[in-house]
Amino acid sequence: MTELKDKKEKIEQMQNLIALLNQAAKAYYQESREIMPNHEYDRLYDLLESLEQETGVILSKSPTTRVGYEVLSDLPKEKHPQKMLSLDKTKDVEQLKSWLGDKEGVLSWKLDGLTIVLTYEGGKMVKAVTRGNGEIGEVITANARAFSNLPLSIPFKERLVLRGEAVISYPDFEKINETITDEGAKYKNPRNLCSGSVRQLNSAVTAERHVRFYAFALVSADGIEFKERTQQFDWLAEQGFAVVQHKRVTAANMEETVKWFENEIEDNINPSDGLVLSYNDIDYGQSLGTTAKFPRDSIAFKWRDEIKETTLKEIEWSASRTGLINPVAIFEPVELEGTTVSRASVHNISVMRELKLGVGDRIKVYKANMIIPQIAENITGTDSVEIPSECPVCGSHTQIHNENGVQTLMCPNPECLAKQIKSFTHFVSRDAMNIEGLSEMTIEKLIARGVIKELADIFHVEKYKKEITEMEGFGEKSFANLKKSVEKARNTTVQRFLYSLGIPNIGTANARIIAQHCHNSWQWVQNLSKEELMTIDGIGEVMADAFVGFFANPAKAHIVEDLLKEIQLDEEFEAGGTAFEGITFVITGSLNHYENRDALKAEIERQGGKVAGSVSAKTSFLINNDLLSQSGKNKKAKELGIRIIDEETIIKWLQTGVTE
Repeated sequence: MTELKDKKEKIEQMQNLIALLNQAAKAYYQESREIMPNHEYDRLYDLLESLEQETGVILSKSPTTRVGYEVLSDLPKEKHPQKMLSLDKTKDVEQLKSWLGDKEGVLSWKLDGLTIVLTYEGGKMVKAVTRGNGEIGEVITANARAFSNLPLSIPFKERLVLRGEAVISYPDFEKINETITDEGAKYKNPRNLCSGSVRQLNSAVTAERHVRFYAFALVSADGIEFKERTQQFDWLAEQGFAVVQHKRVTAANMEETVKWFENEIEDNINPSDGLVLSYNDIDYGQSLGTTAKFPRDSIAFKWRDEIKETTLKEIEWSASRTGLINPVAIFEPVELEGTTVSRASVHNISVMRELKLGVGDRIKVYKANMIIPQIAENITGTDSVEIPSECPVCGSHTQIHNENGVQTLMCPNPECLAKQIKSFTHFVSRDAMNIEGLSEMTIEKLIARGVIKELADIFHVEKYKKEITEMEGFGEKSFANLKKSVEKARNTTVQRFLYSLGIPNIGTANARIIAQHCHNSWQWVQNLSKEELMTIDGIGEVMADAFVGFFANPAKAHIVEDLLKEIQLDEEFEAGGTAFEGITFVITGSLNHYENRDALKAEIERQGGKVAGSVSAKTSFLINNDLLSQSGKNKKAKELGIRIIDEETIIKWLQTGVTE
């Protein structure tokens, strides 16, 4: 009876683990977010596996019996001829040596992207399918043709099937993220970006993302037999494929070869989460067969994390724009993977309670994938951290949400400052106050720490030098640059200030028109009536109502009043010309005489003209120094019969005030 009860309790524990692990996997693979550190996921996974072995029971939906993500997109689906299995793994070099025995192996990067199966016939690629859940993948043939380095035609004319990894390099990942101004919309890592890029319905998007393909296995090549994996790699390279970097290895030189790869991590531009060891003898490897989940001819090696012991100083509760209030561990600084770290996200209340955290506890920390600081273990385990009853930003009473066994702390106040991040990022943006050094993520941190409570506080960052310089990624130099940028922003124009306030529908063009109408008088601007606003070209009733309503709102008026105490407005007014009145230009390509397009745009607008972002039937002229360019805008202009002019022509028109 006792044994039965014990087994029931273990099965109940397994059910809870399965729900939690599947939720974590769904968040990671399908939603590009993380609800628990990798270290914690691996620990819970191993616990589930041991319980399954103890009980002899494997429940449905157990992650130990399933591989990969579920297919959710609208791409066509296709079943793989044979199930694609994942690899067994180890973090122990000695186990790699034992696994290989007296055989020769091939050690290669385990790239962290999206596995793709390619089929070539007659020397042409005819099909590309993602790994999917291991049994059913998504057909992404058109997207694969847009991969940066994939050969579309190869010398081999018989049927060829191979597998490889689609990846986006770190440099390309960073370039793409730099184009995204919204910090919350930035991609978390190259793997998430690659997955979304490869599984696009529009292959043009894939092409823009510079996805690369690296072959790691030849499945079949009609009429050709290979004895060794290294021969396969050499042959695939001869066909024009980029192959994963690899080295021959034996048990005798295993340690030095693993060390060689470890030393290459810093210079490896492609994301990798470890190594793969395979038997070089193909027939021998295939003769070993498979388990229910793993092939026996290969094994994955994950880097053993560098773990340091330190003391937990405090738990900082950080409010975010979503309403989540996340616990962050602050600990005595330690050196990890070559950098000093003193903070690590604890993710949520459930993880915090699982770790039994308390101030003063001795904890072990590491960097997941050598990048993200995490807590590996709590040695002391006092479990004494109190959950705050008030939001650290707005003081509202907090709520604990429980979703599928995961507890999170929330702020229910819709007016919480932490949820108003967008207004702050808009205020400091280039076309507004142009304050460099205040990214959305930085602003969020400053608000969470109580440094910023309203827009005017941005002009007093010098009061919080200690708090800011102690923030990760911020030092003395960064702070000095931020302070300099803030001081520079104190002198601004009426147009910029009006746009910075984020009044609905008042973009840069409308802000300019309104400022000009009021002769750059701020007193005139903020006292405009609805009737007068509607007499201004381009301002309709909806815009006028929003504008008047903004300045009539006491809370908004207070924000403006406080800001005016911090800035100096340039209210000088010089009436512009009307030479380009009623004329709409589009600017494309590089410029030779103007610093950038915005500078030329300002000149055109001073003469009463308009500058649009895309070519349409309303466009009067397209400005492009490359008159013969085959760009989309040039083609569109030619289709619509719109004249294309160069920079010299527009300069001449600006000087003479005459269009030809």
